[in-house]
Amino acid sequence: MANTFRQNAQVAVIGAGNVGIAVAYYLATEQGIDNIVLLDPLPPMSLTSAQSGENYRDWWPHAIMTEFTSHSISLMEQIEKAHPGALAMKRGGYALATRNRQPAELIENLHRTYANGAGEIRTHDASLGQYRFDRTCAWQEAPDGVDVILGADLVHQAFPEFAPDIESVIHIRRAGSISAHDLGRVMLDALRARGVHVHPGRVVGISHAGQYHLDVLDGAGGSQTLVADAIVNAAGPHANDVARMLGQNLPIYNVYQQKIAFDDVLQAILRDMPFAIDIDGQTLAWADEERALINDDPEMRHLLDAMPGNIHCRPDGPRSGQRIKLGWAYNKARSDIRQGEPLDSQFPEIVLRGASRLHPGLKAYLGHLPAAISHYGGYYTMNDENLPLIGPLDGHAAFMAVALSGYGTMGACAAGSLCAAWVARKTPSALASSLTLGRYDDPALMAEIQAHGQGEL
Repeated sequence: MANTFRQNAQVAVIGAGNVGIAVAYYLATEQGIDNIVLLDPLPPMSLTSAQSGENYRDWWPHAIMTEFTSHSISLMEQIEKAHPGALAMKRGGYALATRNRQPAELIENLHRTYANGAGEIRTHDASLGQYRFDRTCAWQEAPDGVDVILGADLVHQAFPEFAPDIESVIHIRRAGSISAHDLGRVMLDALRARGVHVHPGRVVGISHAGQYHLDVLDGAGGSQTLVADAIVNAAGPHANDVARMLGQNLPIYNVYQQKIAFDDVLQAILRDMPFAIDIDGQTLAWADEERALINDDPEMRHLLDAMPGNIHCRPDGPRSGQRIKLGWAYNKARSDIRQGEPLDSQFPEIVLRGASRLHPGLKAYLGHLPAAISHYGGYYTMNDENLPLIGPLDGHAAFMAVALSGYGTMGACAAGSLCAAWVARKTPSALASSLTLGRYDDPALMAEIQAHGQGEL
C-alpha cells in the first residue's frame, strides 16, 4: 500500500522510534483507533532506538519503575508468544556484581521494591550450599524474582568468569535481552496491516483551534498541513522542541552516552554469561607513564579521578557468535542534539579499562582492540528523577510519552499502552498517574522518589 499523506487523522504520533511505534500499536490493538499518522523525518527506529542496549529487567531502586518495567515485560512476552522467536527474547538475568560482602542498602532496596509481590527474594550463602542456575533455559522456564549470592566462594561457583575479588552478586532473574529492531518491526507490521504508515515529515509548527493543525515539512522541502483530533509527543531527544510548539517547556534534557561492540576473538567473555554490571565505583588503572601524560592534559585529567560504577558487559547475538557489548553511562553533561553527536574518541579505552576489572580476560585487549570495533552513542532523554513522562501534555488533547532515559526498549510497550489509554480517555491507574506532570505537584511523592533515586544500572 502506498504511503500517501493523510490530511486528517484521529491521532498524530510525532516520533517513530520504538516508543512512538508502541503508542500507535496500542492505540490500534487496545483502543481500536486505526486512523493514526506516525510522523518522523528519519526512517523508523533510526535515531535513539538504533543505539539501544537491547536489555530488560524488572527491578529498579524505586517501586514505580519496577512496576512500570514489569508491566512492559509482560506486554513484550505477549508479543513474543504471538510471534515465537520474533524478538529473540533471552532471560539470562542481570548479574549485579560488587566487592561488598554485605550490600545491605541494595538488599534493602530489593525488599522495598518487591514488597508488592513482584518477585521472590532468595538469599544464598555458604550455609546453604551451592548456587547454580541454568544458563541455557528458554525465557519461559527461567524463574522470576532475585537470587542474592553472598560470599566469594559461592559467587565463583556460579560465576567463575568474574574477578576473584567479587564478594556478592544480585542476580535479577526476570531480565535479559531482546532485539529492539525486531520489537519495532513486529509492531510496525501490525500497524501496516491496519493501514497505518510512517510519513517521512518533520513537524515545524502546531496550532490548536478545536483540532490540532500540524505544519509538516517533507524531505523535498514541501509543506503540508495535517489536522488531527489528538497528538502524541514521542519525539525522543526532540521532545522539548515539540512541547514548545504547544507552549510547554518540559523538565527534561539530553545526555549523550556511548557503547562499544566488537568480536571477542580471544573469548574473554563466556557466551552464556548473563548481562553483567560492575556496580562499584573505581579509579581507572593507568601505568605511571600514562598517568603522568594524562595529568599534563587538562582535558583528560578527569580520567584520574574516581569514576562511578555500573559498567555493563554482555555477549551479543547467538551463542555461536563472538560479538560482545560494553557500556558505561558515566557522562553527566547535558547535550544539545542540534550541535551534533559528541562522540568521545577516548571512550573505547576508558570502558575497556573499567570493564576489565570485573572481566580480567578483557585486559588482553588493552591497546589491541580489533580494528572492526563499533563505537556508537545515543541520547538519554531524562529528568532529574529519571522517571518517564507519560500522559497529558496540554489542556486539550495533546499527550506525551517521553524521557525513557536508557530504558526505551524495555519500557516502550508499557509507555505505549499507558499513553494510548490516556488518549482514549480511560481512567488512569495509580501507576499511570505517577508518570504524569502531575507528580511535580505532589510533594510527598517527589520526596519519596528523590529519597530512593533510580541510579544508572
